[in-house]
Amino acid sequence: MIQLGSYNTLRILRHSDHGLYLAGDEKTGDILLPNRFVTRQMHVGDEIEVFIYLDQDERMVATTEKPFAQVGEFASLEVAWTNQYGVFLRWGLMKDLFCPFREQKQPMHQGRAYIVYIKVDEESYRLMATAKVERYLTVPTTEDLPQLQHGMPVDILIWQKTDLGFKVIVNNRFQGQIYDNQIFQPLHSGDRLSAYVDHVRLDGKIDLTLQPTGRQQTLDFAEVLLRYLYENNGRCELDDHSPSELIADRFKVSKKVFKKAIGDLYRRRLITIEADGLRLCSGER
Repeated sequence: MIQLGSYNTLRILRHSDHGLYLAGDEKTGDILLPNRFVTRQMHVGDEIEVFIYLDQDERMVATTEKPFAQVGEFASLEVAWTNQYGVFLRWGLMKDLFCPFREQKQPMHQGRAYIVYIKVDEESYRLMATAKVERYLTVPTTEDLPQLQHGMPVDILIWQKTDLGFKVIVNNRFQGQIYDNQIFQPLHSGDRLSAYVDHVRLDGKIDLTLQPTGRQQTLDFAEVLLRYLYENNGRCELDDHSPSELIADRFKVSKKVFKKAIGDLYRRRLITIEADGLRLCSGER
């Protein structure tokens, strides 16, 4: 079955003056891949991966262009132009993606980017975007929880700033939160990052950190601190009594993580703790 707004692997049936015709299904019929996307490596009988969308005349058509996101995904897309019905978003294809006024949480302006969800409109069967993304986020089920244990890595899309930190979209499915005291780098709506699960709350939302948690976090940062010492003549003027702001500014970690890493390196006899900061042991320089 052909999936509109998604990647499909289709067989090349024949050449035409307009391009290549690909095998569709009973509902769609054959689908055109226009000449502008045809290469010399494409031959009748080959199977190729294409993205299926609707052209200006609302006919199903194939492309080898790669959109920024497909149906069922969230993305940060920029408004290219507007008309009396809504806005059109740049999403990596020749034809921009429509977001009607009814699907906007607030007026969307040309040149600005917004977090949207891409879907097929049930009434018109057209591809469209909606900024009402909360409707399409789900609560983790018991089947999801094994992949959302403490410390597990996830992919996130930064959604919006809040008084507590940032709302994020986790693994293209769930709502998450990163708190200000866990942020040690600039974040902006639309950023895609890796993060780590802290815990899943009773309401189904997921608290996250941007650094590995537990022992692994300590080991990872201990190696960062050790490398810093090697690259800075074997010393660092910061220690476990330094203000957390200075530590965060220098190393992008919390004071708690910094102190644990110092303790780890000290127990391994790789550093000494002196009045003016940290120093590599003489045998390690």
